[in-house]
Amino acid sequence: NPITPTGISMGTIDIKQQRRKKFEDVFIRIRDELLEHMKAEKMPQEAVEWFHRNLDFNVPGGKLNRGMSVVDSVEILRGRQLSDDEHFKAAVLGWCVELLQACSLVADDMVDQSITRRGQPCWYRLEAVGNIAINDSFMLEGATYHLFKKYFRSETYYVHLLELFHETTYQTEMGQLVDLITALDVDLTKFSLEKHAFIVQYKMSYYSFYLSVALAMRVCGVPETYTLNGQTIEPYKLALSILLPLGEYFQIQDDFLDYAGTPEQIGKVGTDIVDNKCSWCVNLALSVATPEQRKVLDENYGQKDAAKEATVKALYDELGLRERYAVYEESAKERIEKLIEQIPEPEARVDGGVLRKAVFTSFLNKMYKRTK
Repeated sequence: NPITPTGISMGTIDIKQQRRKKFEDVFIRIRDELLEHMKAEKMPQEAVEWFHRNLDFNVPGGKLNRGMSVVDSVEILRGRQLSDDEHFKAAVLGWCVELLQACSLVADDMVDQSITRRGQPCWYRLEAVGNIAINDSFMLEGATYHLFKKYFRSETYYVHLLELFHETTYQTEMGQLVDLITALDVDLTKFSLEKHAFIVQYKMSYYSFYLSVALAMRVCGVPETYTLNGQTIEPYKLALSILLPLGEYFQIQDDFLDYAGTPEQIGKVGTDIVDNKCSWCVNLALSVATPEQRKVLDENYGQKDAAKEATVKALYDELGLRERYAVYEESAKERIEKLIEQIPEPEARVDGGVLRKAVFTSFLNKMYKRTK
């Protein structure tokens, strides 16, 4: 295969594009199902059209890592190519994760008064939308439960799916609450790397990492415990012990890109500094700043002022945050690789039922050195 300037073969790119296209095709099918359900409920045409715009604008435009990870994880756990029906059901669950993500982003952008998302204006900023976006976010979440009922009600793992989504949504909302109330007052004494790690676990790791893998495990019939080589394995606890550090690594990447990335690169205007967010960047800066540098942070962080934001960014540069992040990234990768290596696997290939190292290396490979 021809090689691109980044060293990735064109064949690899084509396969990724084909997998994404196959996943995106399922969105069209479930979107149309959701709209048909609206019509069956005798909703007015203008309401059907509004929901259509809501779905198209907010759900399919991102990187789709969370959703596609459900399909990838099912395929890895099965150890073979999926049938059309298996792929469709895994993709429906993947899109349910993306619907939950869209619900969170629509609401989050309103709370943060963000300007852009995924390279376009935030939904609430569109003409005529405004506060209707609050109800629109509820509808995106509600759509997941309609899809569960339609496609999975007869499955033995149906209740597990519902519990996973309810628990994960609640955990995410608890994390969001701590994040928001921590940012209420500009008081950097309330910040710490420990508080950042707590917020990340609840706000990010459960729904962005554990949810996709746990869904795939349920679909593939992975039990609560199993015995392998005389050892009792608790696969869901084991998965969580790896996916929480993965989620922390991902959020720290996000925090760093909010400071160091351009809007063209990350698809949005970074607002962590002006929004007084308990970001990894400010917490790391606080941990290494001199008293004079700390004074600069106290006077400039969390202010809706472009000049003060620029002052904070200049201080980050002075403190070597880019270099410190590069060191962190390598250590995080090494630590997670060691955790993955400890997963016991059967010698013979089996179709589902046990945890696989490749589920986690797949996540790590997508994340390492990402720039958006």
